[in-house]
Amino acid sequence: MAQQENIRNIAIIAHVDHGKTTMVDQLLKQGGIYRENQATVERVMDSGDLERERGITILAKNTAVNYKGTKINIVDTPGHADFGGEVERILKMVNGVLLLVDAAEGPMPQTRFVLQKALELGHKVIVVVNKVDRPDARVHEVMDEVLELLLDLDATEEQFDSPTVFCSARQGIASYGPDELGTDMVPLFETIVNYIPAPSGDQNGPAQILVSSIDYNEYVGRIGIGRVERGTVRVNQEVVICDYHNPDMKQKGKIVALYEFDGLGKAPIQEASAGEIVAFSGMADITIGHTLCAPDCVEPLPFVKISDPTIEMTFAVNDSPFAGREGKFVTSRNLRDRLTKELLKDVSLRVSEEGTDSFNVAGRGEMHLSILMETMRREGYEFSVSTPRVLTKEIDGKLCEPVERLVCDVPDGTMGAVIEKIGQRKGDLISMNPVGNRYRLEFLVPARGLFGYRNEFLTDTRGEGIMSSVLDSYAPMKGEISRRLTGSLIAFETGEASSYGLFNAQERGQLFVGAGTDVYAGMVVGICSRNEDMTVNICKKKQLTNMRAAGSDEALRLTTPRIFSLEQCLEFLADDELLECTPKSLRIRKRTLDHATRMREVMKKREK
Repeated sequence: MAQQENIRNIAIIAHVDHGKTTMVDQLLKQGGIYRENQATVERVMDSGDLERERGITILAKNTAVNYKGTKINIVDTPGHADFGGEVERILKMVNGVLLLVDAAEGPMPQTRFVLQKALELGHKVIVVVNKVDRPDARVHEVMDEVLELLLDLDATEEQFDSPTVFCSARQGIASYGPDELGTDMVPLFETIVNYIPAPSGDQNGPAQILVSSIDYNEYVGRIGIGRVERGTVRVNQEVVICDYHNPDMKQKGKIVALYEFDGLGKAPIQEASAGEIVAFSGMADITIGHTLCAPDCVEPLPFVKISDPTIEMTFAVNDSPFAGREGKFVTSRNLRDRLTKELLKDVSLRVSEEGTDSFNVAGRGEMHLSILMETMRREGYEFSVSTPRVLTKEIDGKLCEPVERLVCDVPDGTMGAVIEKIGQRKGDLISMNPVGNRYRLEFLVPARGLFGYRNEFLTDTRGEGIMSSVLDSYAPMKGEISRRLTGSLIAFETGEASSYGLFNAQERGQLFVGAGTDVYAGMVVGICSRNEDMTVNICKKKQLTNMRAAGSDEALRLTTPRIFSLEQCLEFLADDELLECTPKSLRIRKRTLDHATRMREVMKKREK
């Protein structure tokens, strides 16, 4: 097996906000990608609008830098557990990983998840302790925590002896020792070149590429991305597309164009040998998990099994009175086509049809599905979604639900409130450790117990708490969990909200709409202060008479309406409510809009 000595393939894996994308920025800058006078952008790999707005990485992306004649292919991966499917599939492309750990926070749930996947594939690991310049950095303790984590995950002796590099990605410096500050990223470059093995493969054998990622271009269509596992691929080469999990699939194809990654772009090449990461176009139906083989030797490669989704929502055609006002794509055919298109590039998503105009969409978590919803809204789609539901499994004859490992980093005085709330949601406290003047609490809590908890958590910790979770296991169902202690204020009639009607309604709770907003009967317009739904007439106008009492025309003081983000809307939804998503608006509504019908349903439930 020949080795490509001048190539290294690595992925950067870490928990959310530990500095992966900033680290890639510095590797690109010091790898000579930019001209001396070229303007540079922070977090250049986060190219999507949503990624820039939220400050998180959503899609795994490829780039490459050159260091002293060695080409280093780098894959920047998402840090949020909901996008774990992105991390799982790209690990097949690389030979080693940089495990990035925050010098203050230490290993977090997602760190455990991605490291476990890398160790299972036998990848070499370089531990990078980042943000060593933080005033609250605890470098030595964090190093011990990383070693404990490696022990927990049954790392081999070689993986346990992984080298450690100490960095400040923001300053662009790295060093070999915890107590010295470096001057540039050379120690990290050197460690990558010397420790990560060069990719190996039979360069003279028949061609074979495993597709691990998909890109799209308006001009050339679908672009497959993967590593050449064997042989040499060339432009205009005839190939057979096959699938390990579908033995009957044998499609002919042709590589029309071949590209290598070069800095922030792709450079066209004529051929590529085993071990290189390439992009290629010319096949319309190519998708993740397919293998491209030489026609005389069709051998599909096994693709990493992606973990199953844990929650699902129902996406349906919007049937509210305001349907079709704001959206460009509103029919079930539009919705079906868009969800099918998403399936081609998101391997951890599942879609099944339910009836004629609704679809069950299953994903890794609320954020996974909310990013899809936000993307669809921006593209002009209009639809409605139901409350999230957990996906259960039957194990040994028992109905089991997904259990999340939740880590909360909270100030000292708010610890009691957090433990109490998680206890109400059937969570178990498994560890509690002081970190400076804060505490790190670790829980095992049912996934459905976390629906709608983030807002409460931020209130309880006065905005200073940090929470993150990752799927831990499946356990028997833990009984009923109360989700919301407040009811909804529901509009009684269709019309325009008036100041007079809103003034009278605001005594009942907190409103979501301001004066002049169009509402319809059955639309949720606020949070009721009691634990029950209440119908209010916010379209009511003040009756004008020819008699005036003193003070009757005083200015009405309205409270500022509360505007929810998409995630907050999903957290607020009750089981009998839907969220109406349009390119311009987010409206919460009751499934049954008619007041009388809704009351009859309530009375039937009470009789039971």
